[in-house]
Amino acid sequence: MDDSTWKTSQRVPDPRVRELDPRFSHYRLPHAKVERLAGGLRWAEGPVWFGDGRFLLFTDLPNDRIMRWDEITGCMSVFRQPANQANGLTRDRQGRLLVCEHGGRRITRTEYDGTITVLADRFAEKPLNSPNDIVVKSDSSIWFTDPPFGLISDYMGSQGTAELPANLYRLDTDGSLHCVAEDLQGPNGLAFSPDEKTLYLVESRARPRQIVAYHVNTNNQLEHRRVLIDAGAGLPDGFRLDIDGNLWCGWGAPEPGLDGVRVFAPDGTPIGQIDLPERCANLCFAGPRRNRLLMASTTSLYSLFVNTHGA
Repeated sequence: MDDSTWKTSQRVPDPRVRELDPRFSHYRLPHAKVERLAGGLRWAEGPVWFGDGRFLLFTDLPNDRIMRWDEITGCMSVFRQPANQANGLTRDRQGRLLVCEHGGRRITRTEYDGTITVLADRFAEKPLNSPNDIVVKSDSSIWFTDPPFGLISDYMGSQGTAELPANLYRLDTDGSLHCVAEDLQGPNGLAFSPDEKTLYLVESRARPRQIVAYHVNTNNQLEHRRVLIDAGAGLPDGFRLDIDGNLWCGWGAPEPGLDGVRVFAPDGTPIGQIDLPERCANLCFAGPRRNRLLMASTTSLYSLFVNTHGA
């Protein structure tokens, strides 16, 4: 995106933040505007907030780097390059960085001293495909999706052959890796409900794309799968939940007009839209009060303060 084409709205409420259902009025701050924080990226993804340092890490896949945006200075810098074409990022319960690597076909953890530990790179004696997105449950189990997206070309990964179906995995604290949902239609973004009794998952290869919901039982197994959201012409990617259980989804479409973030109530009803000039791949809640939405959107990083907090 050309930096010169972006202009912050001079009006409040910001017309880019649209109410689709009366339930969204509570979450829309009348004086908050969409801000463009940084640009110059090729495909921004996988944001994770480090509240103890007040900075954001996110990935730029085609440029093979992990970026850092500092909330206090407003500056963006390179955190790691090369980065094995990292995609999704998160933190474990001890605050360490977890990385989905398209290029390495693995999940890694960055230790406190900066060294990198490989947590998973094979299942059933076969290499993983290209781990995409990742979350950590309160019991410290690590859940990640493994579609073949990074094997298609050297632009977003490394060309290769998928030896496993597109699965969803759970990595337990004892190091054992379990397939909890198999042969999915392009598993992509995933997130837990605030009470962790529901796991939501984007299926990117479904036509139309959809967000499905699973019940998480007491044995950390998934059951009672249901389609929560039919995306229609939309292209959902990564998402996060707020404390009320609403889904804030990175969104796009083949045609202009749906790019940005779409917000869904827990029952799957679309209640709000944040319009951006480019497709949003993923997002997270940030800031000292977790009420600042940071949106990794193709070539740029955007921000919006909202009247809720990240779960």
